[in-house]
Amino acid sequence: MKLVKNENDKNKDKISDEEAQEAFIKILKWMGEDPSREGLLETPKRVVKAFKEYFKGYKEDPKAILDKTFGDVEGYDDMVVQKNISVQSHCEHHMAPIIGIAHVAYIPKDRVVGLSKLARVVEVFSKRLQTQERLTMQIATTLMEALDAKGVAVTIDSTHQCMTMRGIKKEQATTVTNYYLGQFKEDLSFQNRYLRFIAK
Repeated sequence: MKLVKNENDKNKDKISDEEAQEAFIKILKWMGEDPSREGLLETPKRVVKAFKEYFKGYKEDPKAILDKTFGDVEGYDDMVVQKNISVQSHCEHHMAPIIGIAHVAYIPKDRVVGLSKLARVVEVFSKRLQTQERLTMQIATTLMEALDAKGVAVTIDSTHQCMTMRGIKKEQATTVTNYYLGQFKEDLSFQNRYLRFIAK
């Protein structure tokens, strides 16, 4: 039987900024550094602040971003494509940066969403520990469900620093993932048009 945590249990598990800073002090010592030297005195505090920015997606609800839609589309039923959305994420295996671009398209049924919201959904999921495959799927499925779209396509092209700066060290390697739903998956003419749009 699965136990559900109550609010008190969640608060007990919550880590304070001070505890996080102590953890980074230990990591600095483990690296062979002296956390008390002048250049590192404020580093744990700065790293905690930076991590709050890197991983702010855990505190945001991507579906809430898509709550407000517009029905005054006068019958528009073709794809809406947003290209070259910057992606900054971190891989869940080494916590190394993932840097790239995303292309997003959807085919509205009755309603459209503000264009900035598409980029916001990409950002929310990017600001979590990720694999590129899951990131691509999460963006697509969220847009499909929240917008009740006829179809969604998402492409991400990125560089993984866990591969370029360590391990195999292939600096020029990039990774491309695609995920199609609805008409983009069922009708190759939509898929092909989308791919031509993002290639320009």
